[in-house]
Amino acid sequence: MRKEFEQQLSLGVIPISEVQFNNKSRHQLPQILKGLQHIFITSELNTTVFDLLDSSINADKSNIGRPGMTLWEILVLGSIRLALNIDYDELHDLSNHHQKLREILGVGTSDFKNHKEYPLNTIKDNVRLLDATLIDKINIEVVKAGHQIVKKKEDLKENDQLSLSVRGDSYVLENNIHFPTDISLVWDSARKVLDCLFNLGFELTGHRQLVDLRKKIRFHYLTSSEIHRKKGKYYESRLKKSVGLYLSKTESLLLKSKKSFIVLHSNMQAGTYSSKKHIEKTIRELGVYIRYLEKCMKLLDDRILKEKIPAHSEKIFSIFEPKTEWISKGKSGKSVELGHRHLIYTDQYQFILHHQVMENQTDQEVALSSGKQVVFNYGQTDYNFISLSYDRGFFSILAKEGLKQFYHQVIMPKPGKKNTAQQEEELEDSFVKKKRLHSGVEGNINSLEHTGLDKCPDKGIQSFRNYASLGVLAYNLRQLGKWKKKLEEKQAAAKRKIKQAA
Repeated sequence: MRKEFEQQLSLGVIPISEVQFNNKSRHQLPQILKGLQHIFITSELNTTVFDLLDSSINADKSNIGRPGMTLWEILVLGSIRLALNIDYDELHDLSNHHQKLREILGVGTSDFKNHKEYPLNTIKDNVRLLDATLIDKINIEVVKAGHQIVKKKEDLKENDQLSLSVRGDSYVLENNIHFPTDISLVWDSARKVLDCLFNLGFELTGHRQLVDLRKKIRFHYLTSSEIHRKKGKYYESRLKKSVGLYLSKTESLLLKSKKSFIVLHSNMQAGTYSSKKHIEKTIRELGVYIRYLEKCMKLLDDRILKEKIPAHSEKIFSIFEPKTEWISKGKSGKSVELGHRHLIYTDQYQFILHHQVMENQTDQEVALSSGKQVVFNYGQTDYNFISLSYDRGFFSILAKEGLKQFYHQVIMPKPGKKNTAQQEEELEDSFVKKKRLHSGVEGNINSLEHTGLDKCPDKGIQSFRNYASLGVLAYNLRQLGKWKKKLEEKQAAAKRKIKQAA
């Protein structure tokens, strides 16, 4: 059972509640550390967050990560990674050498001696335990805590409803992949097939000439790529000739690897390698990459040699991220983006209320369900949902009518020709004002993209969702820290006035 957190208050250890920050600092790290500190010192919020962490991470006894980190340390380091948009190597260095971060982790000492060291693999294995479902639940609690601070800052009573103007928009969170061409995808598949055969070795596969075959395939890949890139005289005939040689070499690899895979797979089914799990894993990977190689070769043959344009549904954009989408939003400077749409909902206090990774979905398809989910997450007893605004890409008559049951006003401009009623509605002062304020969500998106959510370095669709959720949580923790700082400044100013009056 992984512990929540136990700070050993030995000589020199600084209690988390007593950690001080420089309020004049404009760096984002003190802001997010202040937000994390607020979670730790607020008893009700602390209990809720730790219960969520415990029920998720400690539920699966077979996957609890490496020992040596408590639930609190996992949450802190996972948030910091996205808040600063850093990799695990930099996170490893900060966790062992940054004084304020170590104080919030509960291991910082006043004598600056590092009594506890975090190994790199321990950080990696534990931070990856934070999944999207858990993080989204914590995020809702963080936003609610932020709204409580907003109420104090604006002199509202704790039981008063907070009025929210919600803004929804999507952008593309990209996968960390190279631009796909049929020529490069064949090479990706071929080299992974070769890597698997190398790892299995001659004793299992019987292949002797893999090094030479790899060199030849790579030569034809580079030649074809250069012809395709530079074009020039007799471009089409030269490209067809080069691609023909390229496919003949990969065809040779495909036939040999298929024969080997049939034998290896039958042996694996018979239990020959049951005591060697790494061999079974490599055999399964070999089968996957053989199928990719076969498919990519067919696409390249159709496009270049047969001059047939394959249907969009048949295309592959990455063999490493097969769920990657080709998204053209028509924005200047970005003709195409490779990843998934990421939908966010923000309020006028700059908190992200809800987010969703959209897989093969359009803005119109999710406008109704996700707009309702915002209200379900926070409830209508504590909040007054004044308005919900979208841009033109979300317009749907059914969605607009459905959302009017939950919001006092729905700002959803209609693209193209409008009827008289729609024209009158969009000329109303309140509609125009809310439509203008909607552009504020673009600032939130820009901030997210500078907080790691421009490109996801993690592999797999589940890791993609986890990464997006953790980025939103890190953003909201930073906003929580900002509002906490504003409240402290207001309280300090009030105390100065009292002293001056006395």
